Amino acid sequence: MPYKARLRMSLVGCVEQCEKTGCVGERCFPHCKFPSDGAVVDGPWYLQEPLYLRWKQWDCQSDCRYYCMLDREKEREALGNGPVKYHGKWPFKRVYGIQEPASVALSALNLAMQFHGWLSFFILLNYKLPLKPNKKAYYEYTCLWHIYGLLSMNSWFWSAVFHSRDVDLTEKLDYSSAVALLGFSLILAILRSFNVRVEAARVMVSAPL
Repeated sequence: MPYKARLRMSLVGCVEQCEKTGCVGERCFPHCKFPSDGAVVDGPWYLQEPLYLRWKQWDCQSDCRYYCMLDREKEREALGNGPVKYHGKWPFKRVYGIQEPASVALSALNLAMQFHGWLSFFILLNYKLPLKPNKKAYYEYTCLWHIYGLLSMNSWFWSAVFHSRDVDLTEKLDYSSAVALLGFSLILAILRSFNVRVEAARVMVSAPL
């Protein structure tokens, strides 16, 4: 049997055993007696899984997969083998409950820079440059850049959330936010490159996209 197939079978066996016993080696997880929906079978409400665990989604299966992955990687390292992907991801180590701390830090930094840029743009237009008599900016692309800034901040926010905990919901929010930002960036690039100023023309350009 190929080595990768044996590794996969070993990992699957470890996870299945952990879900039954609540332990990986000598490490046991008290919340493995809770099902994934956070409630104890035939148990009263006060025995429900703690709220912070449900919020972080560190359920029994997640912990079993994580620690089985770490054990398999220790075995591979002892044999002189390099890391492999588990469940489509490279091995990672949690830091204070954060799944991918480096990615979270970089996403948060991008979010901070986007916020700084948007805030600087807002202050420049509203407090440093002259305004029209109706209190609107002379710059005709103001609204579009505000939308771009908000979409950028939204995208990096969900990127940080997704990398802190990869579940189905955070994955969809991260990817959909990124797609929305890329789509609007394309629209904005076209409008700005061709200097489209008429509102009706902007709508006509954006509609097919």
